[in-house]
Amino acid sequence: MNCRGCAAPLSLPLIDLGTSPPSNAYVHAGRLEQAEHWVPLKVAVCQQCWLVQTEDYTSADSLFDAEYAYFSSFSSTWLAHAERYVAEMVERFGLTADSRVVEVAANDGYLLQYVAGRGIPCLGVEPTRSTAQAAREKGLDIRELFFGRDTAAQLKSEGWGADLMAANNVLAHVPDINDFLGGFAALLKPTGVATFEFPQLLTLMAGAQFDTLYHEHYSYLSLTAVQTLCERNGLEVFDVSQLSTHGGSLRVFVQRKDGERRPVQPAVQQQLQAELDAGVKTPEYYATLAPAAERIKHELLRFLLQAKADGKRVVGYGAAAKGNTLLNYAGVKPDLLAWVADANPHKQGKFLPGSRIPIVAPAQIDIEKPDYVLVLPWNLLHEVSQQLAQVRQWDGRFVIAVPELKVL
Repeated sequence: MNCRGCAAPLSLPLIDLGTSPPSNAYVHAGRLEQAEHWVPLKVAVCQQCWLVQTEDYTSADSLFDAEYAYFSSFSSTWLAHAERYVAEMVERFGLTADSRVVEVAANDGYLLQYVAGRGIPCLGVEPTRSTAQAAREKGLDIRELFFGRDTAAQLKSEGWGADLMAANNVLAHVPDINDFLGGFAALLKPTGVATFEFPQLLTLMAGAQFDTLYHEHYSYLSLTAVQTLCERNGLEVFDVSQLSTHGGSLRVFVQRKDGERRPVQPAVQQQLQAELDAGVKTPEYYATLAPAAERIKHELLRFLLQAKADGKRVVGYGAAAKGNTLLNYAGVKPDLLAWVADANPHKQGKFLPGSRIPIVAPAQIDIEKPDYVLVLPWNLLHEVSQQLAQVRQWDGRFVIAVPELKVL
């Protein structure tokens, strides 16, 4: 395989997580007798542009289909993050009712609802029918399309040249990352700004966050790689900020190279230097993740097996994609993890891909009063532990597995 960023041959492996179904391919009860589509989950590193990426085994059309079950609005933490983002962008870039805002990967309207609430014209691009319909029910204008240069040309012809383009947690999800970024250069006004948010490679490696690797994530991003990709596609990075979301993310600000350019902020060089100092341009940097993943797998299995031997009941919370990577890599099945609760009704009544663990409503926790609740989206531990504070009333305890097993 060649690098999807610069087309150089891929020669440096990062990790091999075996095979699993796509992490968001939740199984309907009526399809339990049918075989799932298991594919390899391998990640490699380009030693030319240092883009970390999955090897190609699945198509975007099959991953982001009409039954896509990830809805952003079920996380109060993420909604608050989106509302703060809109307020900050309005103030920093002087957005008004004369501005145009376009969000790529608008999901269920979790962010654009706050833009519309300020009276700013906005448009969402979202290829998954399930979430696009939820956004339309909020009164938002949504185009059910994959984004790229052709989509950008179509929207520009309709008068949607953008003052601000938002792309949260989508840059990692696109197979043709050059076409995707080229679309931003085409749709932005000469004075426009685009922001990309994504989990950053430095925290992934430092925190052994191997469970954030799954088929829907085609790329794992450093500013080093993103800057190179942007320059190749007519964009310039002019600022970057650190975020706590998803276990540690970056928000990158870009502008057109041929537009009215803002000065590049010192934070850009500081982040690039931090990555260089960490070793992102050295093969040795990437050698630590595979053994850390194996350690985490063994710690989790020892805990689950001991709990079963002790007659304790362990359940999960959060039918998240990262949890599916962890459970399938560790080979966990319902005998060790009885079920997983999730607030998203689109997931309830289905089964996790691969492990076939049932997904239930959170009310089941109060009914069964388990001894342990394994929080699979560990980045939301604070939110989950507050929502499920009653678990402590029967001496139940919360557990996370990444970056190391902790019983809280």
